Amino acid sequence: MFSSRHSKPQNRIDSLVGAGTRIEGNVSFTGGLRVDGEIRGNVIADLSKPSTLVLSEHARVDGEIKVTHLVVNGTIVGPVNASDYLELQSKAKVTGDVHYKTLEIQLGAIVEGRLIHLAEAEDKVVAFKLGASE
Repeated sequence: MFSSRHSKPQNRIDSLVGAGTRIEGNVSFTGGLRVDGEIRGNVIADLSKPSTLVLSEHARVDGEIKVTHLVVNGTIVGPVNASDYLELQSKAKVTGDVHYKTLEIQLGAIVEGRLIHLAEAEDKVVAFKLGASE
């Protein structure tokens, strides 16, 4: 239950969408991305590598989000998939279904949608050999 198998979040920000900036279209990234502005489109990270998306309290994303680590203090309208860790800070507002593996929610955060836990896939198959009665 208290496993440390999570990938490490990116502790550095490689890209920034500044306050007052609006992007219309999908955003693909690797590493760390901080958004202080607005994105109208999907924000999708390369899930084969650890990625971190940070949305400040002034940020807004209208679209789908798929990342490994997500820290939200702004507004999201659309489905969210945080394959490893999701932190919803006090001013976060998410309208849409939220898929997460590990979740931290602070007092004041709002989710208008379903919270869906991502269970770890079981790759182990155990075969039982029945004894032959001859």
